[in-house]
Amino acid sequence: MSRDPDLVDKSAAVMQSRVALLLTAVVLFASAGRLGIAAFWWYLTVLCAVSGIGLLIIDPDLMRERMRPGGRRLPSKYLFVALVPLAHWAIAGLDRGRLHWSDTVAIALQVAGLALFALALSVVLWAMHVNRFFSSVARIQGERGHHVIVNGPYQWVRHPGYAAAIIAALASGVALGAGFSTAIAAIAVPLLLWRTHGEDRLLEEGLPGYKDYAERVRYKLAPGIW
Repeated sequence: MSRDPDLVDKSAAVMQSRVALLLTAVVLFASAGRLGIAAFWWYLTVLCAVSGIGLLIIDPDLMRERMRPGGRRLPSKYLFVALVPLAHWAIAGLDRGRLHWSDTVAIALQVAGLALFALALSVVLWAMHVNRFFSSVARIQGERGHHVIVNGPYQWVRHPGYAAAIIAALASGVALGAGFSTAIAAIAVPLLLWRTHGEDRLLEEGLPGYKDYAERVRYKLAPGIW
């Protein structure tokens, strides 16, 4: 008896989310050398909530596409990109638990950073929810009926997921109470800007209707700026 492919994909996504959350916790607390850091627990709570909501609202077909874009394994260069958040969490743990380089972030600022971090991740989820073509790899998904998405946050900027991811990266270190780790997370910003530019050009050249959409929605990431 064959299994429902959507259930298989969702099970794989659940497992992937659990592994990612466990890895985040291990890196944070192992590098800190102790468990009693409240900011880390609140940070992980936000990640757990976002992951859980994502599993409920993201199209199973999109989960499949994100895990195996075009039915293929993710290119190895994406494994290198994953080193940035790992380094960010390791530096935050060392800062808060052992070396105390910049762990004097005010509690109020930590709370504001955590709220901004949660809001930004919520926008990423919103973008994934309305855009079933939000692949992990920039490509024209003709086999999936790829077409221009104009609703949700896409009515204001052309790449809302990347815009929110930049905000999340910059807010993460503040939420963790480790200011120095923000500099590590900021490495993601030029990578996301480069990805935005390249993907936008790819869509203009290969996706029918995207040029017209780009004329209506002028900005890629920030209204009035870019």
